[in-house]
Amino acid sequence: MAQPSGRRKHIPQRTCVACRTVRPKRQLIRIVRTPEGEVRIDDRGKQSGRGAYLCAQRVCWEEALKRHRLDAALRGTLDEATIETLRAYAQSLPERLEEAGE
Repeated sequence: MAQPSGRRKHIPQRTCVACRTVRPKRQLIRIVRTPEGEVRIDDRGKQSGRGAYLCAQRVCWEEALKRHRLDAALRGTLDEATIETLRAYAQSLPERLEEAGE
């Protein structure tokens, strides 16, 4: 069904916990602390638990880990194993989004 002219579809916005940039939810990567206390990357953005969003660029991930921004956003302290997992994931991301063509 077509939308009435002049109305656009609502696009949810979220804020990166590192750089504080507001972007469409789909452009950010969600990290979630599950009700069991496990911290993981939520690719689909649907897992239950406390979530935090980061840009898909390495500088934001490094900033968030260095300044403990994820600890604050997820309301808990990340253990070393989790931090290393998140750092390894960050290595697969471009340094900055401009490099990825955005």
